[in-house]
Amino acid sequence: MILKYIGLSEINGPLVALEGVSGIGYDEMAEIRLDDGSSRLARVVEVSEDKAVLQVFEGTKGLSLVNTATRFEGKPMELPLSTEMLGRIFSGAGKPIDGLGDVYPEKYADINGRPLNPVSRSYPRNYINTGISSIDALTTLIRGQKLPIFSGSGLSHNKLAVQIVRQARLAEDQGQDFAIVFGAMGVKNDVADYFRRCFEETGSLERVVMFLNMSNDPIIERILTPRCALTCAEYLAYEKNMHILVILTDMTSYAEALREFSSSKGEIPGRKGYPGYLYSDLASLYERAGVVKGSEGSVTQIPILTMPNDDITHPVPDLTGYITEGQIVLDRNLENTGVYPAVSVLPSLSRLMKDGIGEGYTREDHQMCANQLFAAYAKVSDARALASVIGEEELSDSDRAYLKFGSLFEEHFLDQGFDTDRTIGETLDLGWKLLSTLPKNELDRVDDEHLEKFYTPELAAEAFR
Repeated sequence: MILKYIGLSEINGPLVALEGVSGIGYDEMAEIRLDDGSSRLARVVEVSEDKAVLQVFEGTKGLSLVNTATRFEGKPMELPLSTEMLGRIFSGAGKPIDGLGDVYPEKYADINGRPLNPVSRSYPRNYINTGISSIDALTTLIRGQKLPIFSGSGLSHNKLAVQIVRQARLAEDQGQDFAIVFGAMGVKNDVADYFRRCFEETGSLERVVMFLNMSNDPIIERILTPRCALTCAEYLAYEKNMHILVILTDMTSYAEALREFSSSKGEIPGRKGYPGYLYSDLASLYERAGVVKGSEGSVTQIPILTMPNDDITHPVPDLTGYITEGQIVLDRNLENTGVYPAVSVLPSLSRLMKDGIGEGYTREDHQMCANQLFAAYAKVSDARALASVIGEEELSDSDRAYLKFGSLFEEHFLDQGFDTDRTIGETLDLGWKLLSTLPKNELDRVDDEHLEKFYTPELAAEAFR
């Protein structure tokens, strides 16, 4: 039996409270009907004895304490799911906003997901090719991995997201379907138009499901957006056996919405005002990536977040780094020198990379090439620091070689431009050419067999004249 409750006991910002209710569950959806006959959706965010607190999606303006009618639906928010969602654009709450009408669902699923038994997970292997050398070679994205991008305000993370959507593909052609679920939270209208236009112009939209939450939308919708996106991804991956790449931007906007929501409930704040449960809340999203036994599909996540004041110790990137398997860090100094994508190599890493590259996946020399490039670029930083103190003319021959290597590495390897799509073979060949500009005795991370095969100073000199 469905009961309808007349009147409200309290209205506080986006929250309303009802007393005398029973049988109400946390996260349960409700419909609030106003005097003028219009209705609004709400979600139960707190239950205490016979009292329930609801957050109203469209806000509480115009609500009355007396005549408002509330009807609980007896279930959490569910998303209609179908393969028809591919190529479609939805609001942050899963409503179609592309003018093509509603989706005819094959099923409905709880947006909060279902708990996944860790024993049922398979270890992520094989990689997703992004066509971006600094990612494919040095911080390889493995299927089923969660690999965030740490950016800063004003950096080109949106451009990088579009390039990944356009170029990402499976590492090998196995006849399996590959698609992308793109969730944007708290974006401005011009940014949303940029994403939509770029996907349409490049023909990527037909394999993309977009969830767009604008900056002027209610914060409750911003909290729902990644959950809707991941619910769609899980359906396509585990029931339709597709490989799904989920890109979520910007997780800092999500965390700030969560902070505002927590503050409106009067909860005790933690670090920088964020709720104490921020870690577990982020984990409930990030841990929905993976490969499940019995399913041929996979869910891979690239959450993008902007670090306030470029502070990597800020709670959002700090907690994200604990949960995820590595990070890709964008550097403001590289961006200012015109390098795109401005990936900062040294603080970036992919913890699952070692098990998804090499012979049978990418190329047998991948690990050695990546190790040597990383080691060499680390010495570039030392050489530059020394040159700033004693002057470049006082450096040793090896230090000057590292300075030259650093400039070539940033100019030819890191800075590849928005329209360049490199295969993993092209990326590794370029890496070996750059390493060949260094003295042979400096390549201490490569065995003699591979050194003999790939060390080609003549080709390097010709390529970088």
